[in-house]
Order: sequence, then C-alpha cells, then structure tokens
Amino acid sequence: MTQKPAKPVKSVTKTSRFLREYMPDIIDPTPDLTADYSARFVIEAHPVHGRLVRLGETLDQILKAHDYPPQIANLLGEACVLAVLVGASLKFEGRLILQAQGDGVVRYVVADYDTRGGLRGFCRFDPEELAAQVAANEGSFQSLGAQALLGKGTFIMTLDPEDHGERYQGITPIEGESLALCAETYFRQSEQVPTQIKLACSEYTDIDGAPNLPVKKWRAAGAMIQAIAGDETRGDTKESFQHIRALFETLGEEELTDFDLPADRLLFRLFHEDGVRLSAPKPVHKLCRCTQERVEGLVRSFTAEEQAEMLEADGQVHITCEYCSKTFFVEP
Repeated sequence: MTQKPAKPVKSVTKTSRFLREYMPDIIDPTPDLTADYSARFVIEAHPVHGRLVRLGETLDQILKAHDYPPQIANLLGEACVLAVLVGASLKFEGRLILQAQGDGVVRYVVADYDTRGGLRGFCRFDPEELAAQVAANEGSFQSLGAQALLGKGTFIMTLDPEDHGERYQGITPIEGESLALCAETYFRQSEQVPTQIKLACSEYTDIDGAPNLPVKKWRAAGAMIQAIAGDETRGDTKESFQHIRALFETLGEEELTDFDLPADRLLFRLFHEDGVRLSAPKPVHKLCRCTQERVEGLVRSFTAEEQAEMLEADGQVHITCEYCSKTFFVEP
C-alpha cells in the first residue's frame, strides 16, 4: 500500500510539536532518573549557543535536607538549576552565587555552584505567612511563582573567582513571575546579552528501587539559549536569535523533566533543521563547605562572654548549617 506523503507544516511551532509526537526514535534511549549534569550545545547554522541542565539525586538530597513545602521546594529547585546553567558557563575556576531576596513570605533563596560541579542551596521563609498565602491562592489556576513568594526585592548574581580575584556582583530588581524571567532581565540589563531561559521542577514517584515501597523524589531541569554577539563576519545576529527562540519556546516543562528523554534527542527534536552539536556533559553533585574546623573557628571568633551566651543545656554551642542542616557541637 502506498503511503500518502505528509502535508508540509509551515509554522515553526507546529513543526516542532509534530516532530515530538511522530518522529521515530532514532537513538537508543539511556534513561537515568538520577542523572545530574550540565551540557553545552551549539546551533550550527546560527550564532546561538546554550546549555541544558538536569538535576536528579543531587537536587533531591538538597531539598530533603530541609523538608520544604512544595512551593518552597519548587522555588529552590529552579534556583539550583539556574545557578548551574549560568555557573557552568564561567570561564574561570570559582563560584557563582545566585540570590533573590524580597519582602514577601520568602525572605531569600540562595543557590551556590562551584565550577567543579558542587552545588548547594537553601531558602528562608515564614511558614505561617506561607500557609496563609497558599490558602488564599487555593482554587486559582496560577501557582505561586517567584515574584508572588518573594515580593518586591532584588535578584543578585555574584561571581567569586577562586584565585582571590575581584568579586563581581550584578543586581537587578525582581521582575516577572518566575526566576527565569528574573534571570533574563539580569542578562538584558547587566550583560546586554539576548537570553531565553526555561526552568522546571517537579516531584515524582520513584518505583525503580523498591516497587513495593514507592518513594517521592524531586528533580528539576532547565535550558538556556544566548545570542553570540555580531561582528563583521556574522553581521547582525538578532534575526538568528529570534528564529531559534521561536523553536525554543515550544519546549515544554514535561519534556525538560522527562529524564527518559536523552539530551541529544531532545535537542535534535527542537533544532534538527538548523543542526545542533552537544558537548560532553559535566557532572553536578551536592557539596556543602561546612566542616567542624570551620565551625569551631567561627565560634572562637566571638568573645568569651558571647560564647557563654550561646551555650546550650549540655554546655556546648550548637551550630546548624543553613545549607545542609547538619548540626555541629563546639565546646567553648
């Protein structure tokens, strides 16, 4: 039987969706729900590059150290992904610290990434105010995003070189309902780099390890594209970026967090017509810098009278790390 040729699909959006629904699997899948990595990619036919990040076990460990409510876990999950997206692009050894702080129920959210792949993060919020805001938002079709939780405030990125070079800090107002929009504003105002970002965080049921004992886990993912500056050879790159951005806009949150869909296949579905080259992934892992020695040094920096005021009933000073929730005990 002769198969009728498919009708051509003219729109960029329809083309990408058509491929995701009907394109045969030409690459053997390598599902790994605990994969934690960042990977750079380049669009071969246009002066645009980007990065894809997926966090599984690493993010789950960071979030479960605090037992955050879902709204807070989502916010911190997206912040961690965003920190890796930007930090993994640094061209020096050091750290990128992403922070958003405001006057809302969330006082601040922090994600700290070092260029060796270490990641940590935490969030400070008022539980009672959050509960009231969640109750007031019940029945709404819109979930509580970054701006609703943080309120009016600032979005900050700090670059901290390892060689003790000068720190750089960029600050922009919190604009837009999501952290992705805050970051796009940052790049537009501070770096003058056309940037598009997508972030997604979700909780899922893991039945692979113990089918009879399903476990709830967190995972998150993000993607970023940026225009490469024009020059005499490239000319104006604005039109190229607009074309790739239209394709990028068709990427859904479910696809980002579907770890059964390998990165190379996901990118091929988005950018197959323009060619896309994916670099080797760089691992990401949970890393906290707190140590007994550092905590003891902190306590010793206080006067004897101040240390005496810190003592608990057992005669020791108790210090809990805000990032990993580990408690240290120091004798004065």
